[in-house]
Amino acid sequence: MTTPSMMPRRRFLRGLGAAVALPTFASLGSRAFAGDAPGHGADGAPPLRQLIITVAGGTVIESWKPKTPGPLGPKLPSILRPLEPYSKDLLLLSGLSHNGRQEGGGNAHTHCAGMHLTGTEVFRWEGKVAKSTISVDQAAAKAVAGYTILPSLELGEPNGEQTFSWSESGSIVPYERSPRQAFDRLFKGRRPTIPNWKRQAGRSSAPKPGSVPASDDRLVIDLVLDDAKAVRARLAHADQARLDEYLDSVHALETRIVRLDQRAAADSIDARSAGASAAGSHGSGIVLPADGPGWDLKWSGDDPELRAEYFRLMTSLALLALQTDTTRVATLSFGNDGELWDGVVTVTNEFHHHTLEHQANAEPIEKADPLSREACRQIHQWYSVLMAEVIGKMKAIDEGGTSLLDNTLLLYTSYMSNGGHGTKDYPILLAGRAKGSLKPGRHVAYPKDTPVANLYLSMLDRMGAKLNAFGESSGRLSDLT
Repeated sequence: MTTPSMMPRRRFLRGLGAAVALPTFASLGSRAFAGDAPGHGADGAPPLRQLIITVAGGTVIESWKPKTPGPLGPKLPSILRPLEPYSKDLLLLSGLSHNGRQEGGGNAHTHCAGMHLTGTEVFRWEGKVAKSTISVDQAAAKAVAGYTILPSLELGEPNGEQTFSWSESGSIVPYERSPRQAFDRLFKGRRPTIPNWKRQAGRSSAPKPGSVPASDDRLVIDLVLDDAKAVRARLAHADQARLDEYLDSVHALETRIVRLDQRAAADSIDARSAGASAAGSHGSGIVLPADGPGWDLKWSGDDPELRAEYFRLMTSLALLALQTDTTRVATLSFGNDGELWDGVVTVTNEFHHHTLEHQANAEPIEKADPLSREACRQIHQWYSVLMAEVIGKMKAIDEGGTSLLDNTLLLYTSYMSNGGHGTKDYPILLAGRAKGSLKPGRHVAYPKDTPVANLYLSMLDRMGAKLNAFGESSGRLSDLT
């Protein structure tokens, strides 16, 4: 319940038009899609969205790739085993490689990162300034420009060596690292926007009254509830339930952000009492901004549990953005090669990812340390557990007889093929059906050194881009449908 003392803030927020996007409802009808972006039909069908989730460290190929092409499952390779419940929704591609080069500086990591989503032939350095060609996410955003509030959404923590998204002019596209800033960017300062498709948000537990501080974010939700009252009377009973579920999901997400802020505040007290010069030095994963007060959640180099919560929070934000047509293109980056994996790695006393990557990879592979290789396998299986949660959420979100997963082209990959700076046989996993343009449930093996850019060109076809080539592409991939 909002107290009288909060009313000035409520009026101020309403004056700014603060609200969140609302779903559309069958009982109110839906607009036709004449002239809308590719992937739509005139019957109000959901649009096609593109979601890329990329992680550090490559993979351990023998524990990732099935031995033969053909139908997947029922048993998947050990890294992908957490995804077995969704094997019929997965399309695993092997044999794809980046064959481009780096000129003018950089190192092996910047080389892999510069090619990762661009598939470029040449990644250049002009002094200390990196230049690349447009990345697949930004090309997709250009193809659907004008239909959403945000042309694209980039979330996560790529470090200085790992910059993945590039504009048409060859400049770095920054990623939003802060969940709170991402939440504000998505859901504040806007009038309600009704998506062009029928959807039902996943269920979330509503927070107990009074359990969340009356932040501006909380008041934004309260304002939406006020606006929803006017809409509710016009809704059928089923749509009223969908409205409640949607608002609960946004409210629950905000509650998690507040709880993480509370944990950050507690960590700051502990760090200061211990004489730490900066939070995060003892594994809290929280960084104190230079200006003092505003703590925020960061990807932790020391704490896998906190990293998992960051992953869940950022992917939840991305799914909300896709559901509400805030954007149709989202790219998320997780992990760096300097983090520790104590508690996930159980076979060795070495927990530093970069050290494990190099010990686990050699030419020939028989010279690699087997314990380090098993440690890397454990790390990538940890990521698969989280990816299974994402796919499960998307599959459960109804969009008028189809799911968010059905209507999304989801790419899960890494910026290296392996921790030894490999550029051949990248880990490529597609999930969903991309509105019927993918046939999942299979492993498709392509000839050695087939450019990853061929996949990107095929993805952009589905997003409506009219391109003859992309990066170093030599054509389009066959056998995707």
